[in-house]
Amino acid sequence: MHTEVHVHGDIPLKRGVSVSDIESALRTWFEYVDVDSLTEATSAREEEPGIAMDSRRRVLQICWTGWVGRNFQRVVEESLASLGQYCEQTTEVEISYYHEDGRDEFGVVFIGPSAESIEEAKRRRMVQDVSTMLARQFSDAEIGEVVAVITNLFEQRKASGNTGPGASSMRGPMPGGTKHLH
Repeated sequence: MHTEVHVHGDIPLKRGVSVSDIESALRTWFEYVDVDSLTEATSAREEEPGIAMDSRRRVLQICWTGWVGRNFQRVVEESLASLGQYCEQTTEVEISYYHEDGRDEFGVVFIGPSAESIEEAKRRRMVQDVSTMLARQFSDAEIGEVVAVITNLFEQRKASGNTGPGASSMRGPMPGGTKHLH
């Protein structure tokens, strides 16, 4: 069974990163979709740029849609983890899966120069997501209590050394009707 997937994110790059560095880091993804270079990494949707490096701004722009099988999650996470060494700062890459049976899933892969910077980005994203959800029902003081618990959990994880490699992902169901919104 094939699934439509959309990968989206702008990855700030360190000075001196070349197209060949990026192509090497993305080799597993490129092999999966049978392309050899950034110029061939086009999207299945004509209005999307695919995967392109803006050398002037030092940004790798990803707005790519394709049809993939069940191993794509592993492949894209490995490829994005390989990009971590070239990142100027930690960033998020969104991955949306549109299954043939009508289920949609939304994932976020965090990539960055260090496991610590990735954990901090994950903490900030979780605080933002939870605070937004809680703001519908609770006061700022009550939300602050939950944020303190989240921060404590991340501090415990850091103290235990339980942080991941150059990429880390979160994935779950996506609200209906949000296909291809950035």
